[in-house]
Amino acid sequence: MSGEENERLCVVTGGRGFAARHLVEMLIRYDMFSVRIADLSDSIALEPHEEQGILGEALRSGRAHYVSFDLRHKAQVLQALQGAEVVFHMAAPNSSINNHKLHHSVNVEGTKNVIDACAELKVKRLIYTSSPSVVFDGVHGIINGNEALPYPPKHNDFYSATKAEGEALVIKANGTNGLLTCCIRPSSIFGPGDRLLVPSLVAAARAGKSKFIIGDGNNMYDFTYVANVAHAHICAERALASEVTVAEKAAGQAYFVTNMESIKFWEFVSLILEGLGYQRPRIKIPAFVMMPIAHMVELTYRLLGPYGMKVPQLTPSRVRLLSCSRTFDCSKAKDLLGYMPIVPLEEGIKRTVDSYSHLRAENQLKRVGPSKASVLLGSGRVADTLLWKDKKRTLTAVLILVAIYYIFIVPGYTIITAFSKLLLLMLIFLVIHSFLPEKMYAASSLL
Repeated sequence: MSGEENERLCVVTGGRGFAARHLVEMLIRYDMFSVRIADLSDSIALEPHEEQGILGEALRSGRAHYVSFDLRHKAQVLQALQGAEVVFHMAAPNSSINNHKLHHSVNVEGTKNVIDACAELKVKRLIYTSSPSVVFDGVHGIINGNEALPYPPKHNDFYSATKAEGEALVIKANGTNGLLTCCIRPSSIFGPGDRLLVPSLVAAARAGKSKFIIGDGNNMYDFTYVANVAHAHICAERALASEVTVAEKAAGQAYFVTNMESIKFWEFVSLILEGLGYQRPRIKIPAFVMMPIAHMVELTYRLLGPYGMKVPQLTPSRVRLLSCSRTFDCSKAKDLLGYMPIVPLEEGIKRTVDSYSHLRAENQLKRVGPSKASVLLGSGRVADTLLWKDKKRTLTAVLILVAIYYIFIVPGYTIITAFSKLLLLMLIFLVIHSFLPEKMYAASSLL
């Protein structure tokens, strides 16, 4: 490439995110653009392998540079996108945090700012990282779904709903002041550098929780190796930069992107766990049993989240995702973007497992003494129930939670009406209790 071409600039918003890091390195490796990495942190903190690798070298040479910005402030967005020919808009909040205000401010308002800045600065191409969840209602599974699927009336969570809003804005903006846009919907991204999927699986395995399968275990899924996600974004950019007839066909569209190798969700989980030396899940728990527990966990997080409680992994939306089938047809991305996976699923799993060698079972520190949970809970009936020491009592507690869920939560009662109904049931019980003969209790104590 000539020196003039090397000065062409692209911006990757959310550039320190999981998939975005791989895209940044791929852009640098292909020497397509100078890369501006835009993210929230005041400065870029490189991991050791990044410092010694292609990213560290590019930052030192000036082929890449970092800028701090907040999507929610248009002035900062304008400054971050200044001089860009292409914008890869990948910034998004943590999808496991079900907070409408947060997701709307970034996925909708932030995306509006990016679109407006692109139009004002005459950016040529905008590629938006969307999600297959924009067409998922959280109830009905999707088998080989294509882009003709509409947005559902109600989404599984606030992340999906606001992602759909942002996607619609990007598609609508196509053609504005010469801007060409498209949206990539990568399905279930995995690979080296992931800070959610593999670490959470290992944490569950070490806590003895990975033995459970939510649902019947036969739900099919499409996973996408992270390098294929980065490759799909570059395919999209090249398609939009092609001759007019090709670009016009590709622009203003959304595209599902997968590894094109559907697999049972729990088989994929098992391959990751077994690769790291842990046992595969084997005990099946119906989703309807887990749902009330997930609702209780989510309610607890809403109450205690502001005081430092970590984001829970077991939420109602997560239970639905783990028990439904979700597979997608990539024919459109193949035909209009020229996308094909560059790393097969088996190889992607191997690379992922190899990158987490420090989390292997044999590297786990042997526990000395009781667990923290045992220390905090002590002994007694509560501890026996919560720690599964008394499986009969634990199962009883679970069934009670399920009953409460279907009696009070599913019908849509407010807290007041649900509490009133509970008090009424308790009152009826006490009235019946007062009329029963005392000898019955004496007899029952002998059982």
